[in-house]
Amino acid sequence: MSFLTLSNVSHHYFTKTGFTKALSNISFSIAEGEFISILGPSGCGKSTILSIIAGIMKQTEGEVLLHNKPMDRSKTQIGYMLQQDYLFPWKTIIENVLIGPNIQATATKETKEKATSLLHEVGLSNIADAYPASLSGGMRQRVALVRTLITNPKILLLDEPFSALDYQTKLKLEDLVFQLLQTYHKTALLVTHDIGEAIAMSDRILVMDANPGVIAKVFDVPVELRNEMPFMVRRHPKYQLIFDKVWQELNKHEGAMSKS
Repeated sequence: MSFLTLSNVSHHYFTKTGFTKALSNISFSIAEGEFISILGPSGCGKSTILSIIAGIMKQTEGEVLLHNKPMDRSKTQIGYMLQQDYLFPWKTIIENVLIGPNIQATATKETKEKATSLLHEVGLSNIADAYPASLSGGMRQRVALVRTLITNPKILLLDEPFSALDYQTKLKLEDLVFQLLQTYHKTALLVTHDIGEAIAMSDRILVMDANPGVIAKVFDVPVELRNEMPFMVRRHPKYQLIFDKVWQELNKHEGAMSKS
């Protein structure tokens, strides 16, 4: 049975003079524990899909289902990790991590112990009382990851979380996120412009076209790659084969946009 399903989801952005159809009949399912990436040209609605799943905006048409029932965002814990870490500079790292539980009034002694344990898992065990300004970009994103995981979300929505980092840090964080999601058996949906990142981290890749945003093609990542850590995936003989296929598909839609 599908864990999360989008069924014929469309979305319109309305203005005083008309509307723009951002998404058209988006349908796909995610199994529990699966990692899916969305690739596509700028403006195809990738982030809009995440916003609809998170309940930040309401789709114009269609349904978002959890276990084949309409999704109640107020009762479904959703973790959202963005390109920017949005840490509060006046709060310590541990205070930033515990913002969610404190807002939800669920913070306990055990929650703080769990936060400390997660910081240790991401290699930040000695900075709980530090402030964000003293951390590097990669360290800040690791804090943002812990803040996302501390509420034990059922679904993680990742909107280009590594795109602002230098390449070496990005590769290390890909491995870290992949390992943590495997350990805690999390379901994740990643929006990215990076083909290599999508291949390295995902079970499936959805390639979108724009004007309006539609799913143009779905690629299954070979099982041999799915069983490797992201850093090692890029060294696997099958990596370049799927990279070329995804590149050709993306290039086709980028070219179509430039002519429109």
